[in-house]
Amino acid sequence: MSTIQDVTPEELAKLIYHYREALAHDGNGYGIKGETSSWERTPQDERKLMVAAARLTLLELATTPVPQPGRKYYAMPGEAEWGC
Repeated sequence: MSTIQDVTPEELAKLIYHYREALAHDGNGYGIKGETSSWERTPQDERKLMVAAARLTLLELATTPVPQPGRKYYAMPGEAEWGC
């Protein structure tokens, strides 16, 4: 399994495109538009836009700090009641 650091923007854009197409089918094998398409037949401008969006997504995922669990069992500094 790849980590997010191992995924290129182009690979992510292709995966998003693939799953968007797969989820768009109505169950009878037809897409919403009634036609099937492929990444290779997608216009170059649309592919560039999707790759740019994937690049921004990867950048955001890489720079967003992972939330740390709160101090569940310890009092915050100055809030402890000693000797009660």
